[in-house]
Amino acid sequence: MIGWRFSEYIKGEGEGSVFDQLLKFFKELLVYTSGNVSEALSWLTQLDKQYNITTPEYGMAEFIQDLIDKGMIEQRGDGDPNFKPSAKMEIGMRKQALEDIFGQLKKSKRGNHSTNFSGNGDELTSELKPYEFGDSLDNLAISESLKNAQINNGIDDFQLTHKDLEMHETYYQSQMSTVLMIDISHSMILYGEDRITPAKKVAMALSELITTKYKKDSLDIIVFGNDAWEIKMKDLPYLEVGPYHTNTVAGLELAMNILRKRKNPNKQIFMITDGKPTCIKKGKKYYKNAFGLDKQIFNRTMALSVKCRKMQIPITTFMIARDPWLVQFVDKFTKANNGKAYYSSLDGLGQFVFKDYKNNKLRRR
Repeated sequence: MIGWRFSEYIKGEGEGSVFDQLLKFFKELLVYTSGNVSEALSWLTQLDKQYNITTPEYGMAEFIQDLIDKGMIEQRGDGDPNFKPSAKMEIGMRKQALEDIFGQLKKSKRGNHSTNFSGNGDELTSELKPYEFGDSLDNLAISESLKNAQINNGIDDFQLTHKDLEMHETYYQSQMSTVLMIDISHSMILYGEDRITPAKKVAMALSELITTKYKKDSLDIIVFGNDAWEIKMKDLPYLEVGPYHTNTVAGLELAMNILRKRKNPNKQIFMITDGKPTCIKKGKKYYKNAFGLDKQIFNRTMALSVKCRKMQIPITTFMIARDPWLVQFVDKFTKANNGKAYYSSLDGLGQFVFKDYKNNKLRRR
């Protein structure tokens, strides 16, 4: 009988195959292990023993061989027998993070965000308007214009004049330069709570979102602890927390320097953190105070918040902790910048990033 075969729901076939199930778990574990393939495979083996993912025909050995054959893991080289994720795997990890966090994007068929302004933009709409001097002929509605010429002049004396022309309305597409700041201070794993992994997943999803859906935008990623430095998108899965304090000032200064070089007028900073600033640099030395809100550190941080506001760079802070002292600091910081702040659970972090990114994308200056 001819019909549909729902292979996704048949074990061993389609997306429901043993390989695909194991691959999805493996990508997730690689984020938790910061790219340690051996550790991720060890955890996956334990999951398999507990939940019987593999079958007698397809076990962990076959899965590992498939990973090698498909170019998803590769040897480190220089005589090191251990494996590392390949560039293909890194892309797959970002795509999975995008799917997990921004799954609702499946409903959208188009890329880029429109502003609320019509005119000589770069995105065609279904609306038409009469031709005006200076309009680009690239936006000419040919069928409608020929129809007008036929109605106005008849078939026997057919001619096309500027009065017959109709143009597609267009909308401007705003461009956004974003700097994503990720806190890698020790508090991101303090008290046994893993906060860095969700932060990494959000950063991976956001980077994949911008590079695939908002191709005109730019995204720069920086991490901050005692100091701040830029990282590449491919390095996101391998981020680890260090024995650092939280030098928010260093992160903001670096973010501002990056955005000064961006020519488009729409700029913003996203900051994912779980703690108040506890460190600044004075000359070549670090001044640290992990207790309370130190006045010197607080004042330096607030001054940069105000400076960003004057530069028309909004800061959106995603606080993944709810300590009253931290909330009080973020409130003051956000008011000084006229930005936004979200106090989020770890599960809700991705939703907030997506929501605010779209809102800011709709702004045009």
